[in-house]
Amino acid sequence: MFVHLRLHTEFSVIDGTCRINDVIGAAAADAQPALAITDLNNLFGALKFYKAARGKGVKPILGAELNMEPWGSGTTCRVLVLVQSQHGYHNLSEILARGWTGNVSKVQAQPLFKWEWLQELNEGLLLLSGANAGPIGQFLLRGDQQAATDLALELASTFPHRFYLELQRAGRADDEKLIAHTVQLASRLNLPVVATHPIQFSKPSDFESHEARVCISDGEVLGNSKRVRRFTREQY
Repeated sequence: MFVHLRLHTEFSVIDGTCRINDVIGAAAADAQPALAITDLNNLFGALKFYKAARGKGVKPILGAELNMEPWGSGTTCRVLVLVQSQHGYHNLSEILARGWTGNVSKVQAQPLFKWEWLQELNEGLLLLSGANAGPIGQFLLRGDQQAATDLALELASTFPHRFYLELQRAGRADDEKLIAHTVQLASRLNLPVVATHPIQFSKPSDFESHEARVCISDGEVLGNSKRVRRFTREQY
């Protein structure tokens, strides 16, 4: 049974429109055994999500997608952290608190998290590589196999048996290329992979309203044909 491990709700604010009660109701109606909440840089919706999921017989999985500082010569990137235990929940809360109180970007008013925090506070947490938004995916798409290999080994060492290379197919131009490179890397390094789907909105018909929210956050105009489009209609 497939379980969604990526979900941005309305609590992601800048790029999610899923309402918690609606999406949990949909998961329950589809007989999904579990569902994760992984809002961008926060756990604001965790308590509401946890109570609503338990009430519908859906196992709640808590986590967050984190904006990370560049690794080496890379650029800012994102990884996904999932809570494995109560201690992991406290560690993720501490990581989030450090970002929001001491390392907020003046450009986007969002925190940037330090890799050393993940190294220090990794116990009880699972780490997913972030697919095309993650540092390993970015290295692979740039053709830098050595940097991708070095980082994958480093993260696998920091998160022993708790690090997964992430595969996504969401209608983006580079998805198939990155899947092929990631599978090859996983095979070469004997690392596990996990397939995820980046949910930003509940139904295909919600794509336009989601794009409107993204434009508000970016200070863009919905009708601008030249604006950067980061999401696809498949992300429901």
